[in-house]
Amino acid sequence: MEGAPATGSARKSSALAGGPKARGRAKPPKGLFFKALSASIKGNLEREWFGSPPHRAAISSPRPVGLAAHPHDPRPVDPERGRQLLDGVMALDGGALRLGETGDPFDQPSPTRQFATALHGFDWLPHLMAAGPGSARLALRLLQDWRRVFGTWNAFSWSGERLERRTFHLACAARALSPEASDAEISAMALDIARGARQLLKASDAPHRRLERAVVVTIAGCALTGKASDRLMAQGLKRVSALLDAIVLPDGGHASRSPEAGLELLFDLLTLDDALGQRGRPPPEPLTRAIDRLSSSVRFFTLADGHLAAFQGGEAVEPKRIAAALAHDDHGPRPPQTAPHVGYQKMQGGSIQVMADAGPPATGMLSVAACAQPAAVEIVCGKDRLITSCGWSPEATGANAFRLSDAASTLSVGDGSAGRPLSGWRSEALGPWLIDGAVDVDIKRHDADIGVWLDIQHDGWRRLGLTHARRLYLDLKADELRGEDSLIPIGAANADGPRRYLPFSATFHLHPDARASLARDGKSVLIKGASNVGWWLRNDAVDVSIAPSAYFDHGHARRAGAIVLKSQVRPEKGAKIRWKLVRAADH
Repeated sequence: MEGAPATGSARKSSALAGGPKARGRAKPPKGLFFKALSASIKGNLEREWFGSPPHRAAISSPRPVGLAAHPHDPRPVDPERGRQLLDGVMALDGGALRLGETGDPFDQPSPTRQFATALHGFDWLPHLMAAGPGSARLALRLLQDWRRVFGTWNAFSWSGERLERRTFHLACAARALSPEASDAEISAMALDIARGARQLLKASDAPHRRLERAVVVTIAGCALTGKASDRLMAQGLKRVSALLDAIVLPDGGHASRSPEAGLELLFDLLTLDDALGQRGRPPPEPLTRAIDRLSSSVRFFTLADGHLAAFQGGEAVEPKRIAAALAHDDHGPRPPQTAPHVGYQKMQGGSIQVMADAGPPATGMLSVAACAQPAAVEIVCGKDRLITSCGWSPEATGANAFRLSDAASTLSVGDGSAGRPLSGWRSEALGPWLIDGAVDVDIKRHDADIGVWLDIQHDGWRRLGLTHARRLYLDLKADELRGEDSLIPIGAANADGPRRYLPFSATFHLHPDARASLARDGKSVLIKGASNVGWWLRNDAVDVSIAPSAYFDHGHARRAGAIVLKSQVRPEKGAKIRWKLVRAADH
């Protein structure tokens, strides 16, 4: 059994809400062919070797002596989900299995691939451990069920984030389970942790998570005792120290440019810091520095509605999760309004708050969740997030069309996108890297007493001979936001050549809690959020429409809307759309 097949629900999400459609594929850059071929060959060889008896013996030695630290994961848990499991119902990522008193979730099909990933990643374990009496005994029984079916080797269960998260959760829970466990069960748990950690050191899949894997290896070493513990801690810490400064940028942003990825890494590093403290080991200076930087970055990306900004493969994480990540330093300094290294800009007015994607998307292995959405914005008015993006994340497996330009609140030209994910066998070998994205992004910002100016210019549309320039001005006195989206010809243009017009549009995706209505003039759009305060989006576009869209929440699509401002551009001449967001009169 290789784990349950996906149901295809994520692939249907575009049709659900009239979201962006997949585009025609251009040829990938030539260099990617050899990289993908090499990765494919190496992956096939590894899969054959990892399932062999010699490899299984290698990762089983030396055996750990016992359990040591009890690492604390500060992520919030839901005891109710644990109590549901005690009552015989396992609910994970939008799916559920009815197990009864003795049912085995590992020996029956999972309802979705997302469910199977969470199941084999032991995402249920922290919630179950918080559920009270009987939870430890049930957890030990489920561990035995998993070990019986998948403990030797399985390509699905032992790869990717499933192995990483399972090893993490088991290392954090093992000491709490030990009072209810027999000596044989404790020995089996310790060996599971050690084998998982050693496999994480050897496997080459998911190279974009090398740092996260090294952190888990070190946490696993802290949870064990004996020679196995010493080796894992030494190997893990060596990798962590070597990778931290490359992944955690000087302004605290994650090198993937995903705010949510930075938040999740902060949780893991806090867990590692706690585990090292329990073993009496001072944290390395790069670890302490990374925690401080990530904490500042989480504050920067937390918007006025209390949720995280949703950019570059990250979702709008809920406030309680953000609070849990910052509880170690809840009086930290106020972050600046710019994050130049990770490439984001924040503008703050009286009622209007703007977060803008002001950098090129990640490239190579770090781009597996990157989005082709340069100059995208999220806008919060008061406490209402009105303008956002589709909020795609890797949890929405198979929905790569939502990584294209028109799935965010930015400008798109024709049916194209300012970059695209890899597809076909290259994607299977390397992961869905983003290619052909913006490379040069120029930022100019000016802060004054009367307002904030922000100019973002990028070359994501260079294949069409155009540059996109988004100019934003936040008027602090009038409490309004003015925008101008221009398409500018690159280089000398032949204005006397044959006339060719391309449609282009500036899209403003609405949060599911926001609603919009078109005014009688067919131009202005009234937007209202949960607080029922109205805001006018006025513009000079040729055509204005309100279209269906989607918004992802924990990988599942919710119905939403999008305001689409349309016009045409002659690439040799350029064109622009101007718009303004202003508060509606109270009456």
